[in-house]
Amino acid sequence: MAIINNRLTAEQYEQNFSDIHPPFDSREAALVEANRCLFCYDAPCIKSCPTSINIPKFIKQITTDNIKGSAYTIFDANIMGAGCSKVCPVEKLCEGSCVYNFLEELPIPIAKLQRYSTEKAIEHKWPLFQRKPSTSRKVAVIGAGPAGLSCAHVLSREGVDVTIYEKESKGGGLMTYGIAAYKVTPEFCEDEVNFITSLGGIDIKYEQELGRNVSLAELQANYDAVYIGIGVGVARQLDIPGEHLLGVEDAIRFIYDIREKGYPSIPVGDKVAVIGLGMTAIDAATQAKRLGAKEVTIVYRRTQAEMPSTEVELNLAKLDGCTIIWLASPKEIIGENGQVTQLICNVMELGVPDTCGRRSPVETGETITLNVDMVIKAAGQVPYEGLVSSHAITNWNGKIAIDGSCATNIPGVFAGGDCVNGGKEVVDAVQAGKDGAKAILGFIKSERANE
Repeated sequence: MAIINNRLTAEQYEQNFSDIHPPFDSREAALVEANRCLFCYDAPCIKSCPTSINIPKFIKQITTDNIKGSAYTIFDANIMGAGCSKVCPVEKLCEGSCVYNFLEELPIPIAKLQRYSTEKAIEHKWPLFQRKPSTSRKVAVIGAGPAGLSCAHVLSREGVDVTIYEKESKGGGLMTYGIAAYKVTPEFCEDEVNFITSLGGIDIKYEQELGRNVSLAELQANYDAVYIGIGVGVARQLDIPGEHLLGVEDAIRFIYDIREKGYPSIPVGDKVAVIGLGMTAIDAATQAKRLGAKEVTIVYRRTQAEMPSTEVELNLAKLDGCTIIWLASPKEIIGENGQVTQLICNVMELGVPDTCGRRSPVETGETITLNVDMVIKAAGQVPYEGLVSSHAITNWNGKIAIDGSCATNIPGVFAGGDCVNGGKEVVDAVQAGKDGAKAILGFIKSERANE
């Protein structure tokens, strides 16, 4: 067993990583689906969208060929509406709430319709928003991910000059670096960032990392307010023997490298084990298979009823030929000559429910052994505890503590997104950015009144 690069032909890579949810192939196809919408009063789909997009309205605008108006309706509520149309777990959000589900019919393909309008706006560079005159106020945003970009866009529309400090060489955060390539391409992510910043008043400084070449004190001194949207990107370690053998990879790094370096350069094993069953685990497992792995086994310590991923994502892994082992927890990784050869797992069972009704897995005393040459750790992510603590920001094990106005314990410093909630969906981060911008505008207004 050996880890090999470049297993497939260019054509195979292109096919394996092609758009998993292709757009409508014609205007007529979009109109057929749009005209199915019942345009519900007090629509449940709106309530299920964290950014409260007026879904019936934008679909109605599609039916009247007002695509520009449709795009405006979407972007006004969610400036990353194009990206969200590709990556949102719509089956548990808007589409999952569609009334057609109760009529035993297919729900309206809201995400596909949203993509129809927003991609046209990005492709044609429609100037949908006009920035208010500059107020001479300045805000620093740390992180050019969904929360930071959303916050910056809302502030800039109100005439605030925004500078974003981003540690990577590209913007987009999780969208650019942490999601499977068959969902969103790097080219799309770049176009989306450019569309957002085309409003004006938003300057992104790349390769500028908090705690390395940017300090919070410096930003506080030079800006009227600071918004922290650094996300959550530290992989949770397994803390088991053999974790540092060659062939043991973090899922975050694995996905990052696929998007940054390209498919042929990414090593992948013949027999791959993926630890965990969240969205990141599914993305890692399916991409390992599409890179040419012969066998991919997902190991999860609970049952399907407790899995973090959606059933749609699980089915995607199954369709790609991945095997799932339930109630198994990694115990030890064995290797030869420094290279992983086996993964030993404890067989688990669910114990007595706790006060919240959740049953924790407990060991049965039995083990199973998997012959593998690659192990991908996707057991979750932990916040940047050392980073936020070193800046005297109140936190809970790294999750930044904020009040009802998105404010931290430091006056003039606000936060939102994954660095606060510990890791949710892209759409949740977008809404957090909007909330943060609203709070900052209020803070700036009060500061000005006191001058």
